[in-house]
Amino acid sequence: MQIVTRGDRPDLEAEASETFRERWPEFIFHDAVSRKYIERVGQYFGRFDIMALDDDGRVMAGGWGVPFAWDGTVEDLPTGYDDALTRAVEGHEAGVTPTTLSFMAAAVGSAFDRRGLATEVLRELSLRAYGEGLSHVIAPLRPTWKHRYPDVPMAEYATWARADGLSIDPWVRTHQRMGARILGPAPASMVIAGTVAEWQEWTGMVFPVTRDYIVPEALNLVHVDVHQDRGVYVEENLWVLHAPWTKAAPRSLDEGCSTLLR
Repeated sequence: MQIVTRGDRPDLEAEASETFRERWPEFIFHDAVSRKYIERVGQYFGRFDIMALDDDGRVMAGGWGVPFAWDGTVEDLPTGYDDALTRAVEGHEAGVTPTTLSFMAAAVGSAFDRRGLATEVLRELSLRAYGEGLSHVIAPLRPTWKHRYPDVPMAEYATWARADGLSIDPWVRTHQRMGARILGPAPASMVIAGTVAEWQEWTGMVFPVTRDYIVPEALNLVHVDVHQDRGVYVEENLWVLHAPWTKAAPRSLDEGCSTLLR
């Protein structure tokens, strides 16, 4: 396996993008905050945007993160994915010294599942963070199974555990097995707004009346107001804090997708 950055291999951009897009619902890619900042994220933090290639040079997995200043307290956590992007980019432009790397997304191509690749990608990002002197590694997770319970608050879902004490959620378990612990909900991680027609296009659903809707792959309910011609989705994620990486940490075969999107 070879680890490269997207900047190292711009010829793989289309293949890498396909790997990411197959893991998330279409509406996730219509976040206004991400559109505003993502180009600058690539300019400033390209060293934290990596891909894992197989021996034939195919993209097997990838992940990326952003550094920003965090004082280590729950109270100082960003509200989620959008706020982390904002804090990273605007902090960099203001000359603020970062202390923390936040994983923003990790994905494994469907042909390469259950090889521990998500774990390897996250460990490589952690090593890069600690190598730059950052003190913390955190992530606003998008739990794999949360969409099955869209009316359950993330604070409650985070407490649901198996008999062994680990989360019922495969993606949360992947992070726990890497030594991560849950900090608490990211209450407004992403806010995605669009017209009724746009939401119908993104989801393949029809929204005939004003109400909250269960939408496939959405972690929370989507509010659609037909009179205002507007649908708004506020997604909760789950903040976790990683322990410092060590070579003794076990590999995990519990593959899922983060959020974190995206």
